[in-house]
Amino acid sequence: MFIIVGLGNPGREYENTRHNVGFMTVDMLADRFNIEVKRHNFRAVFGEGYIGGQKVVLAKPETYMNLSGWSVMELCNWYKPEHDQLLLIYDDIDIPLGTIRIRGGGSSGTHNGMRSVIYQLGFDDFPRVRVGIGHADGQKGLIAHVLGAPEGEDREKLIAAIKDAADAAEMIVKGEILEAQARFNRRPKKPKPPKEETKADEAGKQDKEEQK
Repeated sequence: MFIIVGLGNPGREYENTRHNVGFMTVDMLADRFNIEVKRHNFRAVFGEGYIGGQKVVLAKPETYMNLSGWSVMELCNWYKPEHDQLLLIYDDIDIPLGTIRIRGGGSSGTHNGMRSVIYQLGFDDFPRVRVGIGHADGQKGLIAHVLGAPEGEDREKLIAAIKDAADAAEMIVKGEILEAQARFNRRPKKPKPPKEETKADEAGKQDKEEQK
């Protein structure tokens, strides 16, 4: 049994916002594997099905983001998964938009939903997929950023990242977390700054000009 939890906020006003990429990834997995996520229990809406022959639970907490731990704790108390059979999917402002990162465990970072999950569970050695939504400037900018819905090119990048997150989740369920990390954790290369000319370079150019 594998439990996949996407973090987010319930309600139409939060649909398609950056903070709800966890919900959107669960929805994509549900569509891909024909799993109905309609049952209500454990302070979540959830459904059971199969991915790659592995029985899974797909869940979206209905507690609002900052209290997500209550729902995840109730799910774990009922289904009793091993730590490495619990997968969390959520947004991360410290990761570039359109990219994802996979970890096998660790702290919550700055994410309040994950902080709640780790606090309620009492452990942090479970895998997670972090979906990059990019930075925002200032506290007011941060709130507007995470609770805003991207448009145009930014939306296309976010949808691509959600697809990658769904692909990564499928690989993790199949026991391929290392392969998923190798595939998705590659950081984009930064362009090299232009080389500054040294005095020797300038002298060489001057010599060539004089020889013409």
